[in-house]
Amino acid sequence: SQYTRGTVTAFAPFDARADAEALRKAMKGMGTDEETVLMILTTRNNAQRQEIASAFKTLFGRDLVDDLKSELTGKFETLMVSLMRPAYIFDAHALKHAIKVRGINVVVSGCCSFAEYEADLEDKITGETSGHFQRLLVVLLQANRDPDVGVDEALVEQDAQVLFRAGELKWGTDEEKFITILGTRSISHLRRVFDKYMTISGFQIEETIDRETSGDLEKLLLAVVKCVRSVPAYFAETLYYSMKGAGTDDDTLIRVMVSRSEVDLLDIRREFRKNFAKSLYQMIQKDTSGDYRKALLLLCGGDDD
Repeated sequence: SQYTRGTVTAFAPFDARADAEALRKAMKGMGTDEETVLMILTTRNNAQRQEIASAFKTLFGRDLVDDLKSELTGKFETLMVSLMRPAYIFDAHALKHAIKVRGINVVVSGCCSFAEYEADLEDKITGETSGHFQRLLVVLLQANRDPDVGVDEALVEQDAQVLFRAGELKWGTDEEKFITILGTRSISHLRRVFDKYMTISGFQIEETIDRETSGDLEKLLLAVVKCVRSVPAYFAETLYYSMKGAGTDDDTLIRVMVSRSEVDLLDIRREFRKNFAKSLYQMIQKDTSGDYRKALLLLCGGDDD
């Protein structure tokens, strides 16, 4: 598989029926054995969890997700139910909610990391958003970047000049040019364009975006640039800010830990340690509690100190 940098991999030896039976036992009768639930669900991968759900239905005629919802509560429930969602449905679900509440980082991670989405998502974007922000979202949602094969230096030069003229040299910014180039060029091409832009203008592309655009469009453009520079660094930062300061943004914390656990959470952990002088594991430990914390730490898969 193309993704091998996750903390959660296929569990072996795997027995879906045995897991289904253990989960039923954990939730049957008075009280719930949360430890069993979290140990099973955090150590099986998404495909295996779907097999467990299907075995659960076959054996007991019950819906595993419904049982989890009725037996568990709070953030722990949200996390366990999130783990049970088939991966692309989880992403599409998070994306639809984000468009409603302007959750920029969800939108970008969705658009940066998956191309399978429900057909009504584009309608939702056009219904809930407007202007250049909407156009960039629609472009990103097509997940239709140029293939990452060889970089054409002449085109790099041309794109960097176009962005320079559209931003720094122009009275008023030509957002359309930013949208087309940032939304459709390949990742390796864009990395070269950012270097070339710095050479031509003396500014990082982020500084220009910061100065020349504002609001939702600015946040979205900056997030796309961060993703292009490094997806793991982008998610490390997203996780850090979900826990920094007073209170925790649990929706973001859960979404990133679940959606990246089979993709690149090991790389995210490395970036986190490098950029924030503490490990992701330590920050989760300090910021959360109870079964919720236990489950998140199992997904995290280890400390980096």
